[in-house]
Amino acid sequence: MRLRFRQYLGSWVRSTRRYVNEVATVGPLDPYAREFHYFGDGAALMAPQGVIYNERYLSIGDGTLIGPNVCLTAGISAQQTMLSSPVVSIGKECVIGRGSHIIGHWSIELGDEIQTGPYVYITDQNHSYEDPDTPIGWQTPEEAPVRIGSGSWLGANVVILPGTVLGRHTTVAAGAVVRGTFPGHVVLGGVPARVLRHYSAEHGWQPGAAPA
Repeated sequence: MRLRFRQYLGSWVRSTRRYVNEVATVGPLDPYAREFHYFGDGAALMAPQGVIYNERYLSIGDGTLIGPNVCLTAGISAQQTMLSSPVVSIGKECVIGRGSHIIGHWSIELGDEIQTGPYVYITDQNHSYEDPDTPIGWQTPEEAPVRIGSGSWLGANVVILPGTVLGRHTTVAAGAVVRGTFPGHVVLGGVPARVLRHYSAEHGWQPGAAPA
């Protein structure tokens, strides 16, 4: 009897959780969606949501799905007035994996049809450490815009640092830490990331970076 009750209770909890997540998922017709700079047709913030604030500076494209526990922020507080709008722009038909963080302060632009694995971290601001006598956390941070080309794929636990520019259809291997400008149709990997493969119209996929 006790085992049957536990099975029933477990089933009820799972069903309730699924129902709550369905209700808590935010779509374009929900009042909350109107707080965003843009919330596209067919877009969704899956439940449970992560930390999201300064929504008026966040743009989510048509058909884009933001996975559970994803954090989307502009600035350091909900009351901060930003110098550009939108600060974070995610294109059409993107999929942002569970637990990812997109933390904008100046400009982060994701193109269309980009997909990420879970726990990807993208930011356009980082701590500076120019003054060796001042704690790093108190020094003025440095900012540089981030651009990720349409059709790209970022594997699990990828870190995109300020100033990164990725061309179209770029693949970034899981766990890579990326900073710099890279052409489209390449595979990046490593810490720091480098070009592992590139595509040549004449020879197809080739190892390493394309000849200069």
